Amino acid sequence: MTTSSTTEVEIWRPYEDPPVLTPAMTGGHRTTPPEELERLRRYLEAVVDDRGGGPVHTAVAFNAAYFGYEPGGEGYGNGAFNLNTFPCLTLGDETPALPVGALVRIKTGSDPLYAEIVYKEGRHPCLADGADVPAWVSGAPAGADGPGEQQDTPNPVRQELLIPDFTVFGPGLQLPETKINRFRARQKWLDKDGHVVVGARYPSPEAAGLDDTTAFVHHLLTHQRESLLSPLVPVSIVQLAGGKEEQRLRDALAGLLDTVGHALRTSDTLRSWRHYALTRTRIGAGLRHDGPLGGADLSALTCSLEHAAAPAGRRRHGLQGPRTVYTAIGPWLRGVDGAEPLLTGVEYAVSVCRANLAVADFVRGETENGLSTGSGVRITLDDAFESGGIWRSHHPGADEADGSDPLIPAGRGWRDTVAPPEPVTEPVTSEFPEQRTAVEETADAEDLVEETEPEAPLLDEEIADEEIGLQNYLRIHDSELFWQMPLRLTHLLEGRLPLKPMVRDNLSLLGVDSLTVRLELRHPGGMLDPSEEVQQVTLDLTTETGMLHGIQWPIDFFPGLRLYLQWPRGGFVFRLSTAELENPVDIDGQRIAHHYDPQVLTRDGAPGSSRDGDSSAGLDIRRLVLRAVRRFGRLTPDGHALLDRAALPRSIYAATPASHQITALEQAVDELLAEQKLYAATGSQGADGQPHYPAREGEPEIPLIGYEPNPVVVPRPGTGGGGPTTPMGTEHFVHGFLRRLPAGWEPTPAQRVAYREYCRRIGKADGWELPDGYTFVTEHVRRR
Repeated sequence: MTTSSTTEVEIWRPYEDPPVLTPAMTGGHRTTPPEELERLRRYLEAVVDDRGGGPVHTAVAFNAAYFGYEPGGEGYGNGAFNLNTFPCLTLGDETPALPVGALVRIKTGSDPLYAEIVYKEGRHPCLADGADVPAWVSGAPAGADGPGEQQDTPNPVRQELLIPDFTVFGPGLQLPETKINRFRARQKWLDKDGHVVVGARYPSPEAAGLDDTTAFVHHLLTHQRESLLSPLVPVSIVQLAGGKEEQRLRDALAGLLDTVGHALRTSDTLRSWRHYALTRTRIGAGLRHDGPLGGADLSALTCSLEHAAAPAGRRRHGLQGPRTVYTAIGPWLRGVDGAEPLLTGVEYAVSVCRANLAVADFVRGETENGLSTGSGVRITLDDAFESGGIWRSHHPGADEADGSDPLIPAGRGWRDTVAPPEPVTEPVTSEFPEQRTAVEETADAEDLVEETEPEAPLLDEEIADEEIGLQNYLRIHDSELFWQMPLRLTHLLEGRLPLKPMVRDNLSLLGVDSLTVRLELRHPGGMLDPSEEVQQVTLDLTTETGMLHGIQWPIDFFPGLRLYLQWPRGGFVFRLSTAELENPVDIDGQRIAHHYDPQVLTRDGAPGSSRDGDSSAGLDIRRLVLRAVRRFGRLTPDGHALLDRAALPRSIYAATPASHQITALEQAVDELLAEQKLYAATGSQGADGQPHYPAREGEPEIPLIGYEPNPVVVPRPGTGGGGPTTPMGTEHFVHGFLRRLPAGWEPTPAQRVAYREYCRRIGKADGWELPDGYTFVTEHVRRR
């Protein structure tokens, strides 16, 4: 969690400041330097505040950062859009499904309404206002018609409510409120609440089950592709991704959305309900409100969920039987007297998110794993999409207290109509089904962590292979699996690579413990011997994840190198590739030209670690100190390592060191601090003896020593400079970007030429001319 206020950091100004999205963010928030993440976070906080306090979905926040949303009234008014390419919506019609974040035009009898879809939910026809929720609707897939009944069609259709925001394109494209109210009154182009209900048609049942992130990435690369690849955006995805290949663009967008979502969830001024962020001020004002949907009504909602399934009393011959009740948030809110004004336009989304947060707070604070000890009722989220969310109340809850997270949608309502419920003997985990991605599951889990408002996160002292870097990133298509992971030192030393349990589970159906498979390597811009491009390796199916053995790793593969893996489902070929950095960097004398994981590089790249072995033998005292801090210090996501200074001797010496060894050790530390190869920090020590950073209140302070990886951009040929030097601060590469000029100013001829060349690089073969009122700032290195 951050602690600074929005006034302490300058807010990004599109087309005036360098882009707020950076290449490091394409790898997700774990690869993003803290200062870049902070700059993005402060900008997004300003966007949420500018848009009435939210809710702002992760996809909408991405749009703001990528297309240059300007707080203060202009919005996307200066954005790179061809309005005629926006998908068209008509109230009540069947239309191709659209994700939140889609930019649309809504047909009217005269001028179209241009808008951004900022919220959507299921609107099943059987859920009338105030009606009870049939169990089978909760968690039902697209095209469900009844208990266990689905449409027999490859293109299922689902009724969906879409909430458009008509203010985002600035005053130039915004119709008067009086005209929009007339549309609402006629209920021809908009319904009475200012929303659009459509029959959303999906290309396949699998597409209907995609998570928000994957669906939005697909939308960007198809329906919104012209705007995405426009050279008029603050920085092009082609520049950020380091290339124009489709898979590279898709991976980069997924990483950027992960970074944007993390920035929203870790803000001090925002709270998130799943992918929707609201200001804490907005939430607090609603709770203090004594009118409709204020604190009293939301308290009544939580009470109704608890008491809905509770037994009214005892029967003559024993307790009442089990009882399950499903409550949909949207219909419940519409049943509150006087709530109508708070359920129109974007206010409906605000009210839904506030209500779900109130229930989630109750479940976290007043129950144990969703089970209320007072009433014996267990409350769980069953469906996060239909009708604003459906909560399940079950009594007796003790028979379902299985350790599953009550805030991860379980879909029991529909599931129990398809097959009889089975006793749960093991905790239900968040193992995602085939239509979900690990990015979404990680975001869900982080939403829950954020809502508990923890202290500064603990940094793992020992990090397993699957817990470091991007091992958990996974995308699943009908025909292929894609995932990313960092190369570890043990993988290099032993010529092996762990896979995914899903791969092992699929291939284990062959009934053999091992088999020979083909491994294809692609290493653009690197050293790759022809014999290494295609290798016959052994696939071991006896391990938990599955393992490739006998790999001949290329000579310039290093610990921390990010690997991109692909497996055609059911096949016997694995494809592994790396991705070039647009500009190589130098870290502690090591030139790195490919995407890498900073945590693994710090840990596995410590002095004494090499492809020939991993040993401290032969290292001088200074390198032993550096090795100890990097190997035993607690890691931060950006690769910093922090070690309790008092623990340094036992991290180096097996036995209690002699006095002369302590003296030499302290001298080495002082020298490394003076040379800025290590830095000093202050932490605290908990009752269990574990160090914490930042220092926690009430704990004794302790001195820490830290290692900071300091990537320095290597000068490219022809730019001058003989090589990396020790900088006064950290250098950052900044891509070329458009900058708005003061009135009366004109760009130079050189800047016009540079912009045309920039357009050619990102895919516009004949280049584009600079738009009026703008200049082009060429790519450069800046120091912070």
